[in-house]
Amino acid sequence: MKSWTDRLNTPGVNGIRATPRTMGDVVEGQPMLVPTPRQVDDFIRTIPQGSSMSVRELRSGLARRHGADVTCPVTIGYHLRTVAEAANEDIERGLAISEVTPFWRVLDRKTPTTGKLSFGAAFVEQQRRSEGLEP
Repeated sequence: MKSWTDRLNTPGVNGIRATPRTMGDVVEGQPMLVPTPRQVDDFIRTIPQGSSMSVRELRSGLARRHGADVTCPVTIGYHLRTVAEAANEDIERGLAISEVTPFWRVLDRKTPTTGKLSFGAAFVEQQRRSEGLEP
């Protein structure tokens, strides 16, 4: 079975496609970015320490960066988990917190992806508090 880090680094097919159907805030026919896990990871790494953004803001920022109107809401959920789990693997291998992707700047205790993490929500909450993102 592939590690989360392997999944993060697996080249994927990405690009901009016409949205196949209306779903949530995505309207049929809009140019929609289907990102790779690495694109999501790279974008999260640009969020400054002490700042955060919602998943919706992340999707909007990624879309703008790549010339699309929206980012696929389904794909982003999968890739956020991949980014977080790969960062956790890096921490388990001994990398310092400052060297891993700061996924906690996007995920919080209310984000559905957080509940799926193998290492639980406590780490996310701890990191958010240490950066002043949680009360």
